[in-house]
Amino acid sequence: MYYNDLNLKKMRAIQAAIPPLAFVLIAGFFLAARSPNGPEPVPPSKGALSGGTDRVVLRVESAVFTDDDFTRYVRATAGGNKLSDVSLSRLFDKYVEENLFLEAARRQGLALTQEDRKEYLAKLAGESQAGESGSPSLDAKDERLFDRPLIEKYTYQFIKDIRVEDQDVKAYYEEHKKDFLLSERVKVSQILLETEDRAVAVLRKLNDASEEVFRKTAQEESAGPEAFKGGEMGIFRSGDLPFEMEKVVFSLEEGRLSPVFESSYGYHIFRVDKKLPPQLLSEQEAAPSIRIRILDRKIQEAVTSHLAGLKTSLNWSDTPEKLSFTYVRNDS
Repeated sequence: MYYNDLNLKKMRAIQAAIPPLAFVLIAGFFLAARSPNGPEPVPPSKGALSGGTDRVVLRVESAVFTDDDFTRYVRATAGGNKLSDVSLSRLFDKYVEENLFLEAARRQGLALTQEDRKEYLAKLAGESQAGESGSPSLDAKDERLFDRPLIEKYTYQFIKDIRVEDQDVKAYYEEHKKDFLLSERVKVSQILLETEDRAVAVLRKLNDASEEVFRKTAQEESAGPEAFKGGEMGIFRSGDLPFEMEKVVFSLEEGRLSPVFESSYGYHIFRVDKKLPPQLLSEQEAAPSIRIRILDRKIQEAVTSHLAGLKTSLNWSDTPEKLSFTYVRNDS
């Protein structure tokens, strides 16, 4: 398989931005061109094998999907979590749309190569061992396991050429400048002590002491993880720290020490090393995040448009009233 940063971003954007696709897991790779040995035959949709026509909830061309099929899909997607009727309804919407994509892939003769399958199974096995939530049981004979990468492979065909041009970035920056205004920030250091008595004694020792003395004391006395750096915690904006701690830190002048502050971690002595005023990021500084935002939007628009076309061109129908829960229509 072929990897590069742009492809990875596009694949993640597909999964995050496409309401139709209820993927079992979060993917991180692209499926590339077919192997020299050619693709494997596309298996028939599993719904067509299920029977139970009295409880048919979806038909896509010749494939038939029953309420039992959807129930298995819910178990694979949500595990044992109990879902409300509204959540189940939105999941059914995604189930319908996912099967439209699968039918479109089948019509194209698109399939996963043996190499694709092996690599995908290896990735799932790694996620399962890492304890990632939602990992399905790895039954390589279950074709439903490969629905997601097949949809990704199909979808990639019509998003792979999407580009974000420099003029797109410039226009977005000019229109959304307020989004790139950094509020006031403070550069903070601390000394963390285990007892209040020791904290009070250290604070008394540091009264009117230089920054050099503070750093040396932090290295020798602090129980905090940043002690080896002389107590330097980093730069924080409003909302980054717990509220009570933030009130203390943001009230200090540069170079000043706080009173002893108690938390669940122990007893803190904070020092504000520097106060940074509000700052507008330049277009160059904001460009990386802007490109991702625009890419996400363009991919979502492309997928939504393509799905609308499939809903028109394919012969399909759903009967949500036959589901085993009360389907709630999406009016948004």
